[in-house]
Amino acid sequence: MDVTLVRSLLDPAVLFFFFGLFAAAVRSNLEVPPAIAKFFSLYLLMSIGFKGGVSLAQTGFTTSMLLALGAALTLAFVIPAYSYVILRRRLNAFDAAAVAATYGSVSAVTFIAANSFIEQQGVMPGGYMSAALVLMESPAVLMAVVLANHARQTGTQPGTIPKEDVSMKNILHEAFTDGAQLLLLGSLLIGVLTGEHGKKVLDPFTGMIQKGILAFFLLEMGLLVGRRFRDIDKSSRGFIALFGLVAPPVNAALAASLAHLLGLPLGDAFILCVLAASASYIVVPAVVRHAIPEANAGLYFSMALVVTFPFNIAVGIPLYFAVLKMVW
Repeated sequence: MDVTLVRSLLDPAVLFFFFGLFAAAVRSNLEVPPAIAKFFSLYLLMSIGFKGGVSLAQTGFTTSMLLALGAALTLAFVIPAYSYVILRRRLNAFDAAAVAATYGSVSAVTFIAANSFIEQQGVMPGGYMSAALVLMESPAVLMAVVLANHARQTGTQPGTIPKEDVSMKNILHEAFTDGAQLLLLGSLLIGVLTGEHGKKVLDPFTGMIQKGILAFFLLEMGLLVGRRFRDIDKSSRGFIALFGLVAPPVNAALAASLAHLLGLPLGDAFILCVLAASASYIVVPAVVRHAIPEANAGLYFSMALVVTFPFNIAVGIPLYFAVLKMVW
């Protein structure tokens, strides 16, 4: 086994995630108060966004930035498109659109864990990769809404709920003004404006303390994943496991190929692979449950949170880096 993978599995933050899974499995009453868990999430997003902004201020606008953001936007359209075609063979149009949106979008928590991991390897991605996270959030949702509207208009899909077409303006507004995304963008902008001076002022806040907060946050995520697993319909677990485990490395390979073609540096390529391999279980479900009420929320939420998220945290992140390091 690659030493990078072993080191990742023995990382305290990852071990706390597994401890959370264990605590949930034995039905412990251990819990992180929701308000504190929410604070940890906001703190990590602000820290990552701010450090990304500082990095962007130091490097300026470069060709690599334009190529990386262009690659991120391309993947945001390609992944949900081909995922829908595959999923449609097994699922109805509404479920296929919702799952495609989930896997075409991204996970901010996985992004945070990947940033922490890559920093430990001594490789720094461009600060603009925080902007790539935001860019990749909405295209998949928009595509899913269009596909769902088409299914409603044809009238051939069972389970259709009569309703007017969802306003794209409202979907865009909800996606881009979501608290987490807005905080990330705001922190990125503040980091760009304050640069090195801002970094010195907030250094204790965005430095070593971040690792401890990440460990506590992953503990809470482990508890959540473990408890959600019991809610999955047993008849759906085979399909959920198969797609949830196969999609991440396939999407990461697609991102790696694009990054190599464009000549992106290792750090940017790694973050791009992680973003492509991740699946949204916060922003997308919040939007899709209103935009596509016909879809089974338990299906797409469980696939992203219970299968894909743990896979990426425990295996995917170090695996993607190990493979990229051999190629770059």
